[in-house]
Amino acid sequence: MNRKAFIQGAALALSTTVAMGAVAQTASPARAKVVFQVSDGDAGKWALALNNAKNVQQELGAGKVDIEIVAYGPGIGMLKADATTSNRITEAVKSGIQVIACENTMTTQKLTKADMNPAIAYVPAGVVELMKRQAEGWAYIRP
Repeated sequence: MNRKAFIQGAALALSTTVAMGAVAQTASPARAKVVFQVSDGDAGKWALALNNAKNVQQELGAGKVDIEIVAYGPGIGMLKADATTSNRITEAVKSGIQVIACENTMTTQKLTKADMNPAIAYVPAGVVELMKRQAEGWAYIRP
C-alpha cells in the first residue's frame, strides 16, 4: 500500500469515528422508568411512595421519566375516593404519575370503580403489572 492510499484510509476511518461519536452524543438518553409497589395499608408508606415519586420527577424532569405506583392488597384502601390520601393521589396523577389499582384486590375486597379515586387507572393483577414492568427494564422500588 502506498503512502497516499494509507493516508486516505486513515482519514476515512477517523472521519467515520468522529461522525459516529457525534451521533452517539446527540442521541437522546434512554427515558427513565420506575415502578413503585405499595401493598401496605399504612398512610405513612403511601406518603413515602408519593414523596419518592415526586422527588424522581423533580430530579430527572417530569417529561423525562415514566412513573407508576401500583397498589394491591391492603395498600388499595388508600386509593379509595374517601381515603386520607385522595387529594395527594389526584395531584400525583395530574403531575404525570400513573397510579394503578389491582382489580383482583378490588374484587376480593368488594370494591368497585365507583368506590375509588376517579383519577386512578386499573390493571387486572397488580403483581403481574410489577413483573411486566421489571421484565421491560423498569426500576422497581418498594418504599
